[in-house]
Amino acid sequence: MRRMSFIAAVTATALVLAACGDGDDSPKTGETGLNGAGKTLNVLVQANTIYPDQQRAWFTEINDKFKAQTGAEVKFETFASANDELTKIQTSVLSGQGPDIYSLGTTFTPTAYATGAFLELKDDDWKKLGGKDAFLPATLGISGPDAEHQVGIPFTSRPFVMAYNTDLLKAAGIDKPADSWDGLLEQAKKLTSGGTYGLAVAYADGFDPWKFIWAMSVQAGNPLVKDKKASLNDPTTLKAYQTYLGWLATDKVVNPAAVGWKNAQAIADFGAGKAAFLPMVSATSKVTLDKSAVAGKYAYAIMPTIPPGQTSKPGNGVGATSILSGDNLVVAKYTKNKDLALALVKLLTSPEQQESYYKTFGELPTNATAAKKLQSDPALAPIIDSASKASGTPFNGAWSQVQLALVNVVVQSIPALKDGKLDETKLKALIADGQKAAQDALDKSK
Repeated sequence: MRRMSFIAAVTATALVLAACGDGDDSPKTGETGLNGAGKTLNVLVQANTIYPDQQRAWFTEINDKFKAQTGAEVKFETFASANDELTKIQTSVLSGQGPDIYSLGTTFTPTAYATGAFLELKDDDWKKLGGKDAFLPATLGISGPDAEHQVGIPFTSRPFVMAYNTDLLKAAGIDKPADSWDGLLEQAKKLTSGGTYGLAVAYADGFDPWKFIWAMSVQAGNPLVKDKKASLNDPTTLKAYQTYLGWLATDKVVNPAAVGWKNAQAIADFGAGKAAFLPMVSATSKVTLDKSAVAGKYAYAIMPTIPPGQTSKPGNGVGATSILSGDNLVVAKYTKNKDLALALVKLLTSPEQQESYYKTFGELPTNATAAKKLQSDPALAPIIDSASKASGTPFNGAWSQVQLALVNVVVQSIPALKDGKLDETKLKALIADGQKAAQDALDKSK
């Protein structure tokens, strides 16, 4: 995989190529005042493995609506993992061509910004999107390094929470989920019996594992990256990995099959009533769970904020319930159809489309009008609470590489996990490798 230095090296090339056109001089017509007849906008989004059929139907719906508005076609392509996401960005920056619009996880927005290859939004651009006031202020928190330099347009909000089986907890005499990771483990042990396990965790998911390690680390006072210095090799992060991997390997509170699970499989297992807790999920799970065997028998709670090995949050710890999570839309500078691209983004972030997207996929709106309608839903109260207590990951162009280094430790631990083992000597070596990869990326970033 090319590193961030490669992206930086090709940025100048991308900017030169981008200069060939960032406006749309076509005759004006139609509902939006734009004539896109004969044109196609290419959009890159993450493949939705939980609702693949619904996503395909949504692609068709958006294409039809946008074509009716402008005459232009919309062609979607998908990426399956964080590695795919990064590779696509790098390839497009190098070639100066590719998707007109990218839907990126918020943690990848710093990477996109660091390339200099994406549209930095000016006042006129925001006006074409309905203005910054159209969006929830918190969702703009990782659109750029500051309010004057932003490339990310909030598309979805995805604060993470924990689902729990209310019937199982009640039967075990547990009033509510613990507020510490150690307390959650003790509850999980009590709730593990027969074919039911305390926790449902997706160890093979390409996006979930690092979020656990990040949360436990920052809660313990270790930000993982500070002043371009990585601290993956801190004892608090080792403890985080031992806790997370230990749930399966040594504590036996997770189904052994979870070593190969993606997020959708963990949700399905919880939905079948086979697990008491489902940590690190968003409102997207609600669509599935409301049609599952646990419908009416589950609730959401914020995740523990007291780090492993502690009974209270350390003074230098951050009570983060979630990363500042969701998706941002970014527009490539090389697009020859800037105005059309902004018109499509406006459609995607309109109140009507945001409300429809939430009902289909469970992704919370970033549009202020659409979000206000959901405030009265009691089921979403813990999710909204988590959003208010979420913390942003470092806004550094190398963060994507740090994120991948965190995940790689888990990936490399899976063979041992399949045998129900946690080799701490090997784990420390893997973390050391991750520290080196992260620091190398930071050293080479802008």
